[in-house]
Amino acid sequence: MTQTTADASTAESPHAFLNPRNWKPAKGYSNGVAASGRMLFLGGLIGWNGQQEFEAKDFTGQVEQTLKNIVEVLREGGAGPEHLVRMTWYVTDKQLYLASLRDVGAVYRKVLGKHFPAMALVQVAGLVEDEALVEIEATAVVPE
Repeated sequence: MTQTTADASTAESPHAFLNPRNWKPAKGYSNGVAASGRMLFLGGLIGWNGQQEFEAKDFTGQVEQTLKNIVEVLREGGAGPEHLVRMTWYVTDKQLYLASLRDVGAVYRKVLGKHFPAMALVQVAGLVEDEALVEIEATAVVPE
């Protein structure tokens, strides 16, 4: 599949990114994704390591670890970041997210590349793990 707009994503992806041409360009996400294939559903992942210990206490550090965890789970399913079609971010502090946006964007591109699936961000009152500042659910589709 090909992208519907040139600015939707610059990474190689088998999916079509849906961003209407008459809309202001999406930055860091796509408005929709068309995909077919084997689906992988990732549960809410947080910024702790494989031993369930938080090494990072700061927001950007937890985002980076969460994204690395997503990549690791994708690899277990025979996929990579290019197969992501949707991500839902849950944050405990929207203002902290907005203040960290530049750094978050840098670690996002470092870990996932320039691949921007459909995304939503939701501020929540808290997460199950008290130390967690961010939790991300993801869906990927691997072409068959």
